[in-house]
Amino acid sequence: MTTQRIVLTDIDSGEALESGQVDASSGLKLTGSSQWSVSKRTLRGGPSDGVDVVDLNNGELSISILPTRGMGLWRGTYHGIPIGWQSPVARPVHPSLVNLEARNGLGWLGGFNELMCRCGLSFNGPPGVDRVIDEDGNATETQLTLHGKIANVPAHHVSVEISDEGPGTLSVTGVVDETMMFAPALRLTSTVSTEAGSNGITITDVVTNRGGQPTELQLLYHTNIGRPFLGEGSKFVAPIAEVAPRDARSAEGIELFDVYAGPVAGLPEEAFFFELLSDWKEQTQVLLRNADGDRGLTLIFSTKQLPCFTLWKNTQAEADGYVTGLEPGTSFPNFKMFERERGRVILLQPGESYETSFELRVHDTPAGIAQAQKQILALQTSSLRKHESPFDKFSPT
Repeated sequence: MTTQRIVLTDIDSGEALESGQVDASSGLKLTGSSQWSVSKRTLRGGPSDGVDVVDLNNGELSISILPTRGMGLWRGTYHGIPIGWQSPVARPVHPSLVNLEARNGLGWLGGFNELMCRCGLSFNGPPGVDRVIDEDGNATETQLTLHGKIANVPAHHVSVEISDEGPGTLSVTGVVDETMMFAPALRLTSTVSTEAGSNGITITDVVTNRGGQPTELQLLYHTNIGRPFLGEGSKFVAPIAEVAPRDARSAEGIELFDVYAGPVAGLPEEAFFFELLSDWKEQTQVLLRNADGDRGLTLIFSTKQLPCFTLWKNTQAEADGYVTGLEPGTSFPNFKMFERERGRVILLQPGESYETSFELRVHDTPAGIAQAQKQILALQTSSLRKHESPFDKFSPT
């Protein structure tokens, strides 16, 4: 077995590769594909100026990673099929231009256009005041902004690793610190990996408390999909134990929570919260497929690591961002106080780490989608419990 490792960015040593590419011409042969490559570029001009992009191409599937934006995934392609969505924010925005406190704490949306961006690490959910009572009965209030900070923090170390074991594996690892004085000190070490010639990628994250005090952790993977997977008649398929609407507006769509309409100008967003069923290894999967059943995308993850799942439906006009979010998380995107009261906020002790991993697979044949649906239906070992209105277990009523 041969492994090649390349450092793209390391602030501590002063290494910083502006651009470059490694592929089969470098001498490393991968049996899964001879068309693989990993390349680095830095965007110049406009709000994207200074944003680093690492393009990970396994010969069939290509994903663009944004180390400058917390190791989010910008967009991808599989056999020429685009993966992602068309946001009104057309290009990656450098974090220095995103004011998280703008629009009463909604400023996070000013940089929102990725296929996958993380919400966290110290908090996620809507903006508002978080109130914590210590063991002496003293209250501390903190103003929180939408979905936290990690998506707007650049990685300080980025490296590539290529292994010829088996079909060959391509990996990009980034290290991102979400820290400040007198506040949580959390480190995200994220690895995006793919087998040469495959239809999927795996994201493995380790979050470590580098501070000297216990620290709270919330993490949600905002995975956003548009056309050609999303359209009128598209279907969400999952092994569901329980589902409830997030709010009164979402309750209006609970009967058709798993079916999508075409774009409707001005249509308000909906969100649904789920408890999913899993196999004996605590693995589950969800599928979004188009109406024709020839384009689909699955997420595969552990219900032990990521016990909460949110389905976000934003089927407004194309120009305003026609998109759906498949969002596994450690908690639901409610106010942090509510999630803490429900025991869904993780407390990391000093030096302690929390690991998550999930796989994204793309399907472009009816047979592939049918197989994914079969696997999901096999997990549906009990009947679905559906709440017609917001339910206190999942969200404020």
